[in-house]
Amino acid sequence: MKFYGQMCLLVGGLIAAAVGLAQPAGPPNILLLVAEDLSPRIGAWGDEIASTPNIDALARQSVRYTQAFTAAGVCAPSRAALIMGQHQISFGAQHMRTSTGPLGEYYAQPDPELKAFPELLRRAGYFTFTDSKLDYQFSGVGAGSGPFTIWDQEGLQAHWRQRAPGQPFFGLINFLETHESGVMRMDVEPQNPILARTQQMRQGYGLVAESVTDPELIAVPPYYPDIPEVRADMARHYDNIHSMDARVGRILAELEADGLSDTTIVIWTTDHGDGLPRAKRELLDTGIHVPMLVHVPEAYRRSGWSQGSDDDRLVSFVDMAPTLLEWADVELPAGLHGVNFLTGSREYVYASRDRIDEIRDRQRAARDPRYKYIRSWAPEIAGGHTLAYRDNLEMVQAMRELWQAGELNADQARWFEGVGAEQLYDLQADPHELNNLINDDALTPVAQRMRIALDDWLARVGDTGEVPEAEMRDGFLDEGSVPVTLAPRVTQKNGLLTVAADDNASIGYRVAEGDWQLYVEPVEHENQRVEFKAVRYGWRESSVVAIEPR
Repeated sequence: MKFYGQMCLLVGGLIAAAVGLAQPAGPPNILLLVAEDLSPRIGAWGDEIASTPNIDALARQSVRYTQAFTAAGVCAPSRAALIMGQHQISFGAQHMRTSTGPLGEYYAQPDPELKAFPELLRRAGYFTFTDSKLDYQFSGVGAGSGPFTIWDQEGLQAHWRQRAPGQPFFGLINFLETHESGVMRMDVEPQNPILARTQQMRQGYGLVAESVTDPELIAVPPYYPDIPEVRADMARHYDNIHSMDARVGRILAELEADGLSDTTIVIWTTDHGDGLPRAKRELLDTGIHVPMLVHVPEAYRRSGWSQGSDDDRLVSFVDMAPTLLEWADVELPAGLHGVNFLTGSREYVYASRDRIDEIRDRQRAARDPRYKYIRSWAPEIAGGHTLAYRDNLEMVQAMRELWQAGELNADQARWFEGVGAEQLYDLQADPHELNNLINDDALTPVAQRMRIALDDWLARVGDTGEVPEAEMRDGFLDEGSVPVTLAPRVTQKNGLLTVAADDNASIGYRVAEGDWQLYVEPVEHENQRVEFKAVRYGWRESSVVAIEPR
């Protein structure tokens, strides 16, 4: 650990000198703040209803990325793409959710040569931590359910203060405040187990937000009917946004109090669009367009970096891994699908929608700065299909009743109708994506260009969605069970323990039952017990190999 940390400090200083930056004290700390289920409903994005003073203040000291997009409109596939730097369809992570799906438990299996980017940062000497939300598709939802080699610390108590003195850190902190569950009413008698569990969870975590939003002031978008249920649910969403913003403020205050503000890059974004109907789970911009702020302390700014400015380049969530790794001066692994969004650019962003809880689906999207193209392999499926979890939202219930009664207008009813085989939207003229132009002769060249872009992308990254989920799942399992990683092999020589594992599995070790460390170089063996185990992403951990004191 000490060797790699020193190398990271040295390389960071050399690169800073080479490009004419102010000489930093070492590699930057990096803090990635990820709110859940939230579109750009932020004051800094021009939303007049949102009460977000802390994020707005951060925006004035940051670059605001106005065209950032997730790889999916729902959390687990989106988080899989984020953490791996690859589109989820390339390694079987596209269905919502692998660990609890209707077919039974299985886990996606990335190429064993590629590691999650926090593990690569950890290998380079960073202290890595996250809270109670994983949800990577090769993990379960909560802390402790994924590859133990990615994070030094996981769980609600994980904090940068647990690192070694002088060690750089990377932290990923999630904000459950804005999750779709917070739009569900907490003050009604639950009518089903899903709502009962949701109420219990949010009340247990203290996530019932203060009411600060006047429903009558909300601007209802044209795809919703202007009814009390819609206004009430949207008001609760804004209340949760205010609560999330307050916690962002507390975290930034802790950074300042610890004297870390001048050495910490802060990124604030969300894992996909609003936790509202016709947003979350969709490939429309309401589902995949997210706000993103990047604050860089002066010592780490590159030439041309202008705090308080906007950057309108397209950014995909798969761009996060190469950007953060290059920021930390870590060599990029082969196989990443993204580009460094600080120095590179892209012509298109891409996104996917597959099984949504109990509903099977397959859609793929390509978007450029002006146009969105969506292809569906199940054109009869509507975005507004019944869904056990989402149907606990009162606005969904009310909207469906109006649709069934024929009381919605065409724009509002469209969400309850099949999406069709192809969709094409001019986002400049039609930002709400209400007018499908796929049959507009004047846009035939655009449609053909977007089709080719989508086909080229699918050919380039691969699409495990071509295979039925049941068949893919069987291929991931070993005689019907999640496979188990083989135990690592330990060699002892000259007081050092050298370890190897099959299938490029990640290896961890601990001394005298301490915390598990990531194995990167031979371990000294003295008068203490040393234990090793290995894990391949998507497999169970191996058994422990123990080396007793000499």
